[in-house]
Amino acid sequence: MFGVSRMNILFLTITRIEDINCRGIYTDLLRHFVNQGHKVFVASPTERRFGQDTYLIEKGDHTILQIKTLNIQKTNFIEKGIGTILLAYQFRKGILKYYKDIHFDLILYSTPPITFTQVIHDIKKRNNAKTYLLLKDIFPQNAVDLGMFSQKGFIHYYFRRKEKKLYKVSDVIGCMSPANVKFVLAHNREIDPKCVEVCPNSVEVETKLPYVDKTKIRSKFGIPSESVAFIYGGNLGKPQGLDFLLQVLQSNRSKKDRYFMVVGFGTEYGKISQWFEENKPENAQLLQALPKQEYDELVQSCDVGLIFLDPRFTIPNYPSRLLSYLEYRMPVLMATDINTDIGSIAEENGYGLWCKNGDLNQFNLLLDELTSDKNLRIQMGEKGYKFLEENYTVEKSYEIIMRRLK
Repeated sequence: MFGVSRMNILFLTITRIEDINCRGIYTDLLRHFVNQGHKVFVASPTERRFGQDTYLIEKGDHTILQIKTLNIQKTNFIEKGIGTILLAYQFRKGILKYYKDIHFDLILYSTPPITFTQVIHDIKKRNNAKTYLLLKDIFPQNAVDLGMFSQKGFIHYYFRRKEKKLYKVSDVIGCMSPANVKFVLAHNREIDPKCVEVCPNSVEVETKLPYVDKTKIRSKFGIPSESVAFIYGGNLGKPQGLDFLLQVLQSNRSKKDRYFMVVGFGTEYGKISQWFEENKPENAQLLQALPKQEYDELVQSCDVGLIFLDPRFTIPNYPSRLLSYLEYRMPVLMATDINTDIGSIAEENGYGLWCKNGDLNQFNLLLDELTSDKNLRIQMGEKGYKFLEENYTVEKSYEIIMRRLK
């Protein structure tokens, strides 16, 4: 364990975690820490809509503190904003009450949000703990990119100060990709470059995936057996730039050799649902979010994974849904902004194709290429799985983090 003895680790997140044995980029990593002999203490929200008060889930090797908050995800902009501001107070109160006697050696935390600074500062000072930021979201710039507020206004000024304070309290900032490292350093000159590194999204790769009867699953969802199935799964929100997805569906409505599955929920779901109601495409289907096992079976039964990002982004996003596509040996077709490196990394390593979000002609050419060439899909899928094994595993992330604690 890199010369580091058993540690008590505090993990802060706005992702609702009730069981670290569920699969996910955070739970997989936390499980690996536990399996390496460390004790993990999670602090995560239980939002107002769940109707629960703050409570503790205690296990032998880990503890989960569910802290009551306002709705901070899948809600309107006003409640999300107020809820995000209140998070620091609510988390600090909950942690001081339920974890007051715990000496923490390492504080791990992810963005969003950027408002945990005070609670991190207090625990770091009290315990002389190391702090490691898993930077999954660069806010407030992403909101400026999407036109949610002005770069010259008070809201941006307020959150930009919060962002800088979070970086300052972090001993190490782990970014999702090289482009993220470059962006953070270019826009925060006060940060020591030695404190910023790539610590990518990662998963616990299953050596043997459960058997899935793809023919049965495709039949269940009405996917024609002779069509190449393209799937977009995940958040249906502003950041995904899904107007372009609708353009893609519209321009491919008459083609029976391809079928599109759109699965998820978010602020743009109503708009997408309305398009489906009005156009009734025969080669596309929209589903709200499915139970995880059912969703995983559906993804495994499709042929190509889709990723979309709004073309206005100046920050280099790196969606975690890429990992499930790679794990299921699927090629990835992406339409994003020009600042993320998710497309260039995929093309350089042979597991995906990319074009700029909005370039419909080029995207359809790539669709045609993947639809017509089964061998190419297989080859790209295998290369993606190999790349996942070599770069995006929790073992790799664990090594990167622990290296800092020698």
